[in-house]
Amino acid sequence: MFIQPWDAALDEAEWQTWIAEGHDFGLLSVNGLLGHAPTTVPTHFVPDGNQLLIHLARPNPVWESIEYDPNVTFSVIGDYAFVPGPWRAKPDTPPTEGVPTSYYAAVQFICQAHIVDEPDAKAELLRRQMAHFQPDGDHAPIEVDQAPYGRMLPGIRGLTLEVTEVRAKFKYDDHKPVEHRATVADRLTDRKQALDEPTARQQRRRLDRIGPWKP
Repeated sequence: MFIQPWDAALDEAEWQTWIAEGHDFGLLSVNGLLGHAPTTVPTHFVPDGNQLLIHLARPNPVWESIEYDPNVTFSVIGDYAFVPGPWRAKPDTPPTEGVPTSYYAAVQFICQAHIVDEPDAKAELLRRQMAHFQPDGDHAPIEVDQAPYGRMLPGIRGLTLEVTEVRAKFKYDDHKPVEHRATVADRLTDRKQALDEPTARQQRRRLDRIGPWKP
C-alpha cells in the first residue's frame, strides 16, 4: 500500500483507536500456490496483543497455502467515500477541471500465520473471540466436552496471526488547505450516502489534529 507522507498515521495510537472503535472485519490474503492466484477470505478478527485471532471452516481453501507459506496480510478498510471532481477544483479553475479522488482509512497487518488445531487451544481462541464480540457472556460454555461448541470444534481450525509490521493510511486530503478540507467534510455530511458521515468525521478529526499541512 502506497502511503503519501500526509496520509500516514500520526502515531500508533491513531490506527489502534480506529481498529478498537469497531473496525474488526477485514480481508485475509494468503499467497497462492505456484501458478495460482492469491486466496482472500473476508472474516471477523480479534486483536489480542501483538496477534490477530481468527477461525475458519476446515474446508476453507486457505490452509494448504498457509502451510506452504505462512506470510500473510490482513487488511481492514473503512470510512471511505468517493469525492467528485468539482468538490476538489481550485478556486480559480472551472469545477469540471477538479480531479476526483477516494477518501478512506486502511490498516494492513503483515503477519506470520500459525495454525491452531489442538482442541483445547481452539476452544480458548473461541473464548477470546466471544469475549470481544459477546462481552455479556450470553452464550453457552465453550468447552471441548460440552455441546454445542464441543461437537463443532473439529469442523474449524484456528489462526493466530503474529503481527510483524503495520501499515496505516488515512487518506483525507490532509495536504489541501484547511478551508478546502472543511468544505468537503460539510459536503459529505450533507450528501449522506453510504459511509459519507463517518468519512467526514475522520476528515474533521484529522483536521483538528493536523491543522494546515506542514511537510
